[in-house]
Amino acid sequence: MTTIKTSLKGFLPSGLSGYMALASSILSIILTVVLVALVHRQATEHFKENIGNGLGELAQQTADKLDRGMYERYREIRLVAKRLAELDPVAEKDRRRRMLDDAVETYGYYSWLGFAGLDGTVHAAARGLLEGANVAQRPWFSNALKNIHIGDVHEAVKLAKLLPSDDGQPLRFVDVAFPVLGAGGSPAGVLGAHLSWQWARDVERSVILPIQASRQVQALIASSDGTVLLGPPELLGEKLDLRALEQARNDKGVGYHLETWPDGKDYLVGYSQTRGYADYPGLGWTVLLRQEAVNAYAPVRKLSQYALWTGVSLAVLFSLAGGLVANWITQPIKQLQQDADRIRQGEAATITPTGRSYDEVQSLSGALNTLLDDLLRRSRQLESLNQNLEQRVDERTRELAGALARVAQTAQRIQTIVESAQDAFIGMDRSGIVTDWNSQAELMLGWTRDEAVGRSLGALALPRRFQAGFERALQDYRNTGVARDLSGRIERTLVDRHGNELPVELSIGSAGQGERGFFSLFVRDIAQRKRVDEMKNELVATVSHELRTPLTSMRASLSLLQSGAAGHLDSEAQELVGIAHRHCERLVRLVSDMLDIEKVASGKVAVQPRPERFLPVVLDALAAIRVQAADAGVALAPHWSPELEGLVVEVDRDRITQVLLNLLSNAVKFAPRGSSVDVNLENGGDQVRISVADRGAGIPEAFRDRIFQRFAQADPGANQKTSTGLGLAISRQIVVEHGGQLGFEDRFGGGTVFHVDLPLTQATLTVA
Repeated sequence: MTTIKTSLKGFLPSGLSGYMALASSILSIILTVVLVALVHRQATEHFKENIGNGLGELAQQTADKLDRGMYERYREIRLVAKRLAELDPVAEKDRRRRMLDDAVETYGYYSWLGFAGLDGTVHAAARGLLEGANVAQRPWFSNALKNIHIGDVHEAVKLAKLLPSDDGQPLRFVDVAFPVLGAGGSPAGVLGAHLSWQWARDVERSVILPIQASRQVQALIASSDGTVLLGPPELLGEKLDLRALEQARNDKGVGYHLETWPDGKDYLVGYSQTRGYADYPGLGWTVLLRQEAVNAYAPVRKLSQYALWTGVSLAVLFSLAGGLVANWITQPIKQLQQDADRIRQGEAATITPTGRSYDEVQSLSGALNTLLDDLLRRSRQLESLNQNLEQRVDERTRELAGALARVAQTAQRIQTIVESAQDAFIGMDRSGIVTDWNSQAELMLGWTRDEAVGRSLGALALPRRFQAGFERALQDYRNTGVARDLSGRIERTLVDRHGNELPVELSIGSAGQGERGFFSLFVRDIAQRKRVDEMKNELVATVSHELRTPLTSMRASLSLLQSGAAGHLDSEAQELVGIAHRHCERLVRLVSDMLDIEKVASGKVAVQPRPERFLPVVLDALAAIRVQAADAGVALAPHWSPELEGLVVEVDRDRITQVLLNLLSNAVKFAPRGSSVDVNLENGGDQVRISVADRGAGIPEAFRDRIFQRFAQADPGANQKTSTGLGLAISRQIVVEHGGQLGFEDRFGGGTVFHVDLPLTQATLTVA
């Protein structure tokens, strides 16, 4: 590489004048080449177009001459037919033959001319050829009676053995036939003529031969289906599939086209479609004039060579002129260079421009003198600064080393804390990929650190039914930046390496912003605590079962007393019985809720989802709560689009109805009288969401973190509407068992929106 640079340096100029001369030369060459190329391109395209149009016009002349020649033959046979109609068909048979002989000798293009009766028998023919033969099956005979007077080129059939061939090629004819009319105006016979195809070669020689020697042009005549009727011997009878033929047939016009022929050569082809002449309808022939592209564009190549040498010559002249001008322009700058060299050698301290210097050199000289003064001043300052530079660099280096040591010490301390923690620790990025995994996590879940890091935590340690919700929570965090379901202390179920489910308590924290955001998860095994909870739940269930029977009896007895079954009660006793009955009802509801949450939490009540049309489930819940809403003076306002009427969701109908009734009952309970509770059903693609929104006072900030806990209640004094505090806990557990989520948010303008998200599985999508 160094050798190449050294070699190139020998060819580059050493001064500004040389560079200006080189730049001027390069620009001159580029401009000249571009200008010549543009002119050459335009001239070449124009020249090519003229050559192609010339071939097209020559093809048009040939086509016109063919049409006019065929019109003459057409008219000649029609005139002979009229003259034959004037003769008696029986008495003047010899005269008919003489007339036909005269026509053949006069016009010279007819190989055969004959008159046949309506039965097809030839009665008279020039030179007596085919007299007595029957031509009823020949196309020209039947077509003439149908007023079709001309037929396309074909080889001789009956005359092939009777007529000699001048060039050894098979005889080919164009049929021209007209009916010969009798005295009453009806056909008395048919006059048929076989026009020798040789006359088309006469047309070719008259038009093409004068230019063929100089331009090496070949003429072809193709029939309407592309069969070569006239042209080079190797193409006669061949059917061509050429773009030029297609354009001639489609456009019915004149033009040219450059394309490759079956022999593998490129030809410039001029084409023209015959159109007939006067009342001659024409046969749809196409005239093609082809010339090898090499020969056709030979003048273009000469033009290109001329343009190239002209451009080179102009570039050389401009380069020489540019060098002279550059040397003259840079002379004052060379003087500045000499002054600068003297200053560098210590001979002078100022720069003095010459009298021939232009304004820019004058300004540059003044600026350089000012710069010299400034450099001297700054040099003295630099010497002073350099004395303290090494000392400052050394101080900064020691400070940086100390900071790095503190960072390393902090990282080591954090790693030690994480490893020594009694709980399992898992680090996770914003995409759910494991970034850290301590030894307690290895013991709890069975995966080593090397196996876990880099894999998705959802696929690695979550049961399949919870993975979709986990991914949605991550996506929500990436979209909003808020880790709504991925923060705080929550209870979840994990699976170890062997597929065993473990109840755990997760302490989740998030840090960082954007792509650098991450989560820290401390995982504690709560299996022992769960067993204690199960024992407690069993105790609660036992107590609840034991309480239900006497409470039921008490409620029935109080109902009988209240209804007057035991006789009339005074007002004070009636009031006391009412109080006892209401509190008994509340105890029954509390016992029922405690039994429900114990069954769901312990797994004794299995959720059995199956595909259900979801809208009837929602309508049933609305119908069940309508009386309560009417008593509370609250309107129910359902909203959904018509396409959701057939939506199918995989749910346990009874349990989801229980969830919806609980949410609707709470909304009606806390909605102000005269307001409405909005129920919205939406399809999110992979999940369905039903929302219940009220216009109540909302959920207090201090109560939000424990709203789904058992027996959790807001301050009763806020609205004097109390409950057992178990409904939302039961509802959330049912929704989680369905693989969904139950959440809430503030409603714009006041109130609360509770929403249930249920997954749409492939099975329900298929049913829908």
